[in-house]
Amino acid sequence: MDLVQKEHERLSKRLKSSQSIKSIQDAIDLLQATRDKIASDPSQASISLAKLQNPIKSSFDTINDNLKETHSGLNKYSKSLDKLFKDRPLPGSEHDVLSSQEHLINRAIAMHLLREGQFSVASAFLSEIAEKKAREQRQEMDSDTMDEAASLLDIDGVSSSQVRDQFHNMYRILHELKENNNLLPAIEWARKEENRLALEARGSNLEFDLCRLQFVWLFHGGHEQRGPTVEGRHAALQYARREFQAFLPRYMREIQQLMGAMAFSPNLQDSPYKNIFNNPSAWADVSHSFTREFCALLGLSPDSPLYIATTAGAIALPTLLKLQTIMKAKRTEWTTEHELPVEIPLPPSYLFHSIFVCPVSKEQTTDANPPMMMPCGHVIAEESLKRLCKGTKFKCPYCPNESQRT
Repeated sequence: MDLVQKEHERLSKRLKSSQSIKSIQDAIDLLQATRDKIASDPSQASISLAKLQNPIKSSFDTINDNLKETHSGLNKYSKSLDKLFKDRPLPGSEHDVLSSQEHLINRAIAMHLLREGQFSVASAFLSEIAEKKAREQRQEMDSDTMDEAASLLDIDGVSSSQVRDQFHNMYRILHELKENNNLLPAIEWARKEENRLALEARGSNLEFDLCRLQFVWLFHGGHEQRGPTVEGRHAALQYARREFQAFLPRYMREIQQLMGAMAFSPNLQDSPYKNIFNNPSAWADVSHSFTREFCALLGLSPDSPLYIATTAGAIALPTLLKLQTIMKAKRTEWTTEHELPVEIPLPPSYLFHSIFVCPVSKEQTTDANPPMMMPCGHVIAEESLKRLCKGTKFKCPYCPNESQRT
């Protein structure tokens, strides 16, 4: 990896120091100046063209020299990449379970592009899917074919056009949040009747978090970089009287903290409330919270499934490639079904379900074989517990306590 990094840095330096673009621009400027001169005085054409010969030749020589250096750097960089990432088949590629599920892959890609705000790319991708299907069926592409391709973005009865409108709206609100520090569109979205009811059912704190940040923003005079001002404190107090009534009593403690900060405004930095009013990640946190709740109301996860699957696969790939090499050397086969033959450690954010492995049988519990807690507090799988309960009494395999079978 160090070799790739070294070649990458060397190539970057060459590209930065390259004079190719400047030389090309100089040649263009010289040609345009000569053209204008000939247009104004055609009798001087032969002299002007003669004077042009040497400078243009010099520019071309400089451009070619720079291109040779760039081409050499690209070759070395490509070779270092080839050495590090050798072309070899992926483990288990002969049993590609998704090969027959092309529509699922297309849906994942299209939805990822939409979630990333790449609306034009998503439209182009869906158009290419429709064109491919029309070619396979040997027919002209029509509106029905396009509608069928667009239906990949349908979500639980919500049409693809509505889904696109929803994400357009989401990115409009996020733009106001991140670029203009404008919380009002997000607050307005959270207060729509259907959204508010759904957020309350989820136990979401989004609306209050948005209003609290609006209070802090006003407290700072409308600019998070500036300190509190008299006008800012007055505007924040007026906002609290007008808006916070609806959040009582659920957020009483948080509102009391915001009000208590008024007394410390001359020296807020040394007050107990400094973390609330001087939180550099506040805007990023509320943006992430808004994105999470927005996607949840659409029935989607906050992160793109395609991104999660790709990242998890990239983490697992080195271990699986090593396993494949060992299996070839020992002439063994991958015999496990519906599970990996080795443990793949993933980041905590990628662990979506609790997992319990029975300490007796060393097997992962399932709905058919759930974990069971004994009176002593130790937990084992139900099947292991049944094997222990041969008589009326059984002993815990991890402590001297005995339990009575009921």
